Amino acid sequence: MEIFRTTRCPYIFLHFFYNPLLKKRQLLKTKLLQYLTFKNKLKTPKILSFFRVYLFCLITHNTYNNIMNTRMKKTIHRTAMLLTMVFVVAFNSAGQKVKPGIEVLEQRGFDLLQGKRVGLITNPTGVDHNLRSTVDILYNAPGVKLVALFGPEHGVRGEFSAGEYIAEQEDPITKLPVYSLYGRTRKPKPEMLEGIDVLVYDIQDIGSRSYTFISSMGLAMEAAAENNIEFVVLDRPNPLGGNKMEGALTGKDFVSFVSQYEIPYLHGLTVGELALYLNNEGLLSNGQKCKLEVVKMEGWKREMLFEDTSLPWVPSSPNVPEVTSPLFYPATGIAGELYVANIGVGYTLPFKVFTAEWIDADSLSKALNALSLPGVLFRPVHFKPYFSVSEGKMVHGVQIHFTDASRAPLSLLQFYILQEAHKLWPDKNIFELCEPSRLKMFDKVCGTDQVRIEFTKSFLVDDIKDIWYRDIPVFQAKAKKYFLYK
Repeated sequence: MEIFRTTRCPYIFLHFFYNPLLKKRQLLKTKLLQYLTFKNKLKTPKILSFFRVYLFCLITHNTYNNIMNTRMKKTIHRTAMLLTMVFVVAFNSAGQKVKPGIEVLEQRGFDLLQGKRVGLITNPTGVDHNLRSTVDILYNAPGVKLVALFGPEHGVRGEFSAGEYIAEQEDPITKLPVYSLYGRTRKPKPEMLEGIDVLVYDIQDIGSRSYTFISSMGLAMEAAAENNIEFVVLDRPNPLGGNKMEGALTGKDFVSFVSQYEIPYLHGLTVGELALYLNNEGLLSNGQKCKLEVVKMEGWKREMLFEDTSLPWVPSSPNVPEVTSPLFYPATGIAGELYVANIGVGYTLPFKVFTAEWIDADSLSKALNALSLPGVLFRPVHFKPYFSVSEGKMVHGVQIHFTDASRAPLSLLQFYILQEAHKLWPDKNIFELCEPSRLKMFDKVCGTDQVRIEFTKSFLVDDIKDIWYRDIPVFQAKAKKYFLYK
């Protein structure tokens, strides 16, 4: 049975079926059904390599050669080859699990855009599974007239760094005008929308409220409502899945471009679902509504992380380069706003670490692991940042490793780190070491100042859990009305 434990292959199943010396038939039949109905997740390349290896093993296996007659051997091989073909065809057809909105729209012949003049809000993440840009797809789409591009933070082609002012320009490839939504205005002005019939939004979000793309989307929806223009969202996955909701709702006094709308820090919605929520819950300015259409994805499910979708990950910003980056962004990004600790920005591990010159890495990692937080482990780490906080100086701390991100309290991890660090080094109060202006940014990202006020009384996570989670049940009940996926 050792071979069976280490592989998943039709040949080995058939070997057990036909071998009279092994009385495990019912168990094996059950296992085979699980594999053939894809209840166990398999990946095609690994399966095919197992097929080749175990075909060789079975041919040279003594029991196989001694007991099986020629006719039975042929039966095994023919049936196994048939099963192999079933596996290959099934996995190839299921290779692209999720179709993003742009592919569904193309599949439908661009029906929502036919005969219309289109303005496109996008960036490098707006691609199909073959990495074709939505700019190029719509620019060449029959019956569609793409007339203008609108760029969020980092720009349409992604050439600008975080927070960098972006001026209006001409797109070097299409020669279309590019209007900046991260320059002299964050909201499209009426003159930018002249002659446009419909605004299309196609940007990959990362599931955190402080990531500014969804603020750009909401403000563009407001502009569309004010100028009687249709608004189409080409939906994309929430990289954190559709069930992770954490954080306080944005308070009225803390609305900003990093917390533009009254939603939790982790909202658990796709951009299409979020657009529906903003539009129908009266969260756009003055409670107005735009003429909204959402082009749904095909194949996406709420339990999927981005890596489960089979879609290519395109860096959504310089410090969110990998498919797992959206998991780490909410884990340290709020604390990073204080600019006291280095969270890996300026090094090769953006948002994956929490470090400072005065931290003892082994002590902090030991203390954090002793908490036995679900779905996460910590290891000691040491490095010299290339830029940003503590540039060129040796820093020490912990690196976050997720063992089950769906169970981990993503956005509270930084507060657990601060809690344990304060126990070890009570004289290093990160809220006193920062510039006073950074406290306001910390509060804006949190959506309230109550988190900071309550936490700094005793530096205990338990003191802020009620603030952090009390809005979630009500928000979740409202949000479910706009779920497009199960």
